Amino acid sequence: MSDDTQPILRADGLDAGYLPGINILNNCSLEAWKGELVGIIGPNGAGKSTLLKALFGLVNIRSGTVTLGGNDVTGLKTNELVRAGVGFVPQTNNVFPSLSIEENLQMGLFLKPKEFVTRVEEMWELFPMLADRRRQLAGSLSGGERQSVAMARALMMQPHVLLLDEPSAGLSPVRQDETFIRTRQINKTGVTIIMVEQNARRCLQICDRAYVLDHGTNAYEGPGRELANDPRVIELYLGTLAADVESKAQTVTEPEPPAGSGAGPTQ
Repeated sequence: MSDDTQPILRADGLDAGYLPGINILNNCSLEAWKGELVGIIGPNGAGKSTLLKALFGLVNIRSGTVTLGGNDVTGLKTNELVRAGVGFVPQTNNVFPSLSIEENLQMGLFLKPKEFVTRVEEMWELFPMLADRRRQLAGSLSGGERQSVAMARALMMQPHVLLLDEPSAGLSPVRQDETFIRTRQINKTGVTIIMVEQNARRCLQICDRAYVLDHGTNAYEGPGRELANDPRVIELYLGTLAADVESKAQTVTEPEPPAGSGAGPTQ
């Protein structure tokens, strides 16, 4: 993983989908270099989450290749990809609600249990808001707090690449900002991040490079801030995506539970 002459993760010409004969991804490609934060934006149904799941072995790749550090990992199982250095944080069902915060982090290191004490202390430093509540059930946490637990659990295995699927979805504007700040902090520790995000403008502001997907294929790509100011991207995507985000934000009604509350709703 120390070879800086090639992308740490690369997808070439992916065709993939859930049902036989129906592709969601069509000749879709992506690359992420060591230490980069790469954003993926696009309209609903564009194949953004499918791309992440294909990279993490959760969707059948019908053609094309995925390489990690120059090694072909196309079709590897998720546990093999975790061992190889890939972490994944799904949008939903991303914590074990009946387990405590600390027990959730233990589940993240089930492949290397002897390293738990060292790794969990590093997570408490990175996520100090979780440290004092380590015995609280994850199901009683707010959406933003659960997102922090899910990120921490994925980081327990010290991944080289972290895949984030809609990390700000369903959160209040304040919690969204906290999530973007935390994502950048994680990235600055040296973890390459590939992030699918509904808040396109905010994503383009913080990412190094970005891809715009449409109908499962690459529509545009380039530095995040350049895409944010590209008249074509603004006209075709950013206005519509911003309206979608605003509409979803208005429907966020989840209260932030007080610290130490009992078990709340499950995922």
